[in-house]
Amino acid sequence: MNQPQPRNPAQTYENYFVPAMFLPWATILLRHAAVQSGEHVLDVACGTGVVARHAAPLIGADGQVVAVDVNPTMLAVARALPPPSGAMITWQEGSAMALPFPDGAFDVVLCQHGLQFVPDRAAAVREMHRVLASGGRALVIVLQALARHPVFEALMESVARHLSLPISAVMTPFALSDADELRTLFTAAGFKKVDILRESTTVRFPEPEHFVPLAVTSSAAAVPAFAQLQAPERAALLETVRAEVEPVIRRYCDAEAVTFPMFAHIVMAAP
Repeated sequence: MNQPQPRNPAQTYENYFVPAMFLPWATILLRHAAVQSGEHVLDVACGTGVVARHAAPLIGADGQVVAVDVNPTMLAVARALPPPSGAMITWQEGSAMALPFPDGAFDVVLCQHGLQFVPDRAAAVREMHRVLASGGRALVIVLQALARHPVFEALMESVARHLSLPISAVMTPFALSDADELRTLFTAAGFKKVDILRESTTVRFPEPEHFVPLAVTSSAAAVPAFAQLQAPERAALLETVRAEVEPVIRRYCDAEAVTFPMFAHIVMAAP
């Protein structure tokens, strides 16, 4: 049975995208981070806080987790969720480009699929370096190339075509896929040791009938041409895109879910 989707985009993100995609990536990121009991951890661009919530039990009551995001509606959803065991989480509104914390305040800085959305990525990485304590580490995960993700490639190419935009205008989630660019960002910010790891996971989006409208809406939300569409025009666009990408999605779809592999780079950097 189809369930109505929440009108709040942040709640939709938490209910649909976090279990399907962001929880698997958070698990991988935290495995590489190897956070220890008592550490102070910062989650940058935390969204609704899946990384922070899963870090807290690993760090324990003697540690500290701070989660920062520029979007107050994401933070409102995060605060409303039941708190996890372990470290207390402080939810704070703030920009990744000007983190509201003193120098050297954290042992670990984490960022899951957020850096590519920051207007000034170099400034954000410099800020990560600044707030890290001596001997600390930063771990950032970003998606690999759009071409490695046929489902999203089909969706984004269709949206771009019907909005008369270049593909670069709608593919922000995949905009930081070059490993050399990543390495340069971190070395230029002052990190002395920078490793780029390749990781993959399988994502599973339930209720296949909801996948296209939710994926398109979330991916194109920051595109002015999409945001300016009136409701009937937006509905027509979503239906057109759904019809166009159906042959691609059918290869990854059954009655219960759309399931496909995804690929990411993890930056492990030390100051």
